[in-house]
Amino acid sequence: MAIIDEDVRTYGYADLPGLMGLMTGDEKHGPAATSTLDVLWVLYDRVLRVAPGRLDDPARDRFLLSKGHGPMAYYAVLAAKGFVPVEWLPGFGSYDSPLGHHPDRMLVPGAEIGSGSLGHGLPIAVGTALGLRARRLTEPAVWVLVGDAELDEGSNHEAIAFAGPAGLERLHTVVIDNASARHARPGGITARFEAAGWSAVTVDGRDHDRLYDAFTAPHPGRPHVVVARVEPKNS
Repeated sequence: MAIIDEDVRTYGYADLPGLMGLMTGDEKHGPAATSTLDVLWVLYDRVLRVAPGRLDDPARDRFLLSKGHGPMAYYAVLAAKGFVPVEWLPGFGSYDSPLGHHPDRMLVPGAEIGSGSLGHGLPIAVGTALGLRARRLTEPAVWVLVGDAELDEGSNHEAIAFAGPAGLERLHTVVIDNASARHARPGGITARFEAAGWSAVTVDGRDHDRLYDAFTAPHPGRPHVVVARVEPKNS
């Protein structure tokens, strides 16, 4: 669970819509952001071993937002957990704001990668997991959040195909399924990962308890994917 310094106000899940409402301007990619809200909250509130005071701790978990073209929910959760000041939120997307339309790891505390271009996050997560294993850092978990449409990109299929046989047990992927992918998959998204040797489960992407159970399910010797179904993008 992320740790908040005592002199910083603690925000809860109910505060997230208000925090997101502080971010105005054009090109907000609202559906892309709101589709991730519950997944992000459960991860940062109950699963990830990260905190504002341990951004450089080698033992921290790594969270990579591949779905970076809709970062409003991400910024709201980071603000709620004390990684970035709430006062930054109203400037979202402005020229001099550190909170751009795509997260920049050099400007946003807690952001592990610069993201937003589809198909990059999962390959980077595979490389991160390999790097940690090479350094014999076995405790940190690597998490990456992707959108279902990103799975149309070939780079992700190469990453999926590699990670299973490589036995990257500390690699976890969350796919936000809002029915925006162009190409159907026989058996659903989980079938693609299972065919490559992954542990896979599909859950309601708005049910916090089911998300937590899926995120913490054991998967010895295999990478793990959670497909979080939310309302269709154009509904």
